[in-house]
Amino acid sequence: MNARSFQLFGGLTDYVKTKEKVVALTFDDGPTKNVDDILSLLDAYDAKATFFLIGNEIEKNPLLAEEIAEKGHQLGNHTYSHERMIFKSQAFIRNEVEKTNQLIEKAGYTGEIDFRPPNGKKLVGLPYFLKQAEIDTILWNMEPDTYYQTAEDKINYVKESVKPGSIILMHPMYDKTGQERKALKGILKTLTEAGYTFVTVNELQEMADSNN
Repeated sequence: MNARSFQLFGGLTDYVKTKEKVVALTFDDGPTKNVDDILSLLDAYDAKATFFLIGNEIEKNPLLAEEIAEKGHQLGNHTYSHERMIFKSQAFIRNEVEKTNQLIEKAGYTGEIDFRPPNGKKLVGLPYFLKQAEIDTILWNMEPDTYYQTAEDKINYVKESVKPGSIILMHPMYDKTGQERKALKGILKTLTEAGYTFVTVNELQEMADSNN
């Protein structure tokens, strides 16, 4: 167990134990103009994903958030301002979460809204609020962006390290070079060829082994 995969309050998921060959792709930040490229790649592989969106970016690009929801993907909360949620008052945290949830609902998303803290930082105040609000925290067990620069290295890392139930973190929203989208395409292709299916985080949670 590490600090990221533990919190004092509320539900936290960073991986789901399952025998089924399924993984959850998760994208942080945005929505930005890269949404259309991302959705096209997902469509090409019949893949569903989870988008953790920033509230003030939804305000700038409401139609892009609506497009993600219309495609049947899961929308999650990545705060309103993308400030780290540590050493913050309960009032500040509440505003960041509730304001973004309202924007997600306004975009037409009707499913469960889970939360991912910026940089995975949470300490005590944030988990306490999320527990009171009955909101789950979603983290990850694979983060190719953190360890590798090139698309090829990211693809190989995922290919060699993936296991059923993995939650993969990627950051294609602010990709200006095309490397992140190239990596996404390669991961989709490689894991599809290996027999994996791409599902949302909530779908993945439903596939957990019953003896967990």
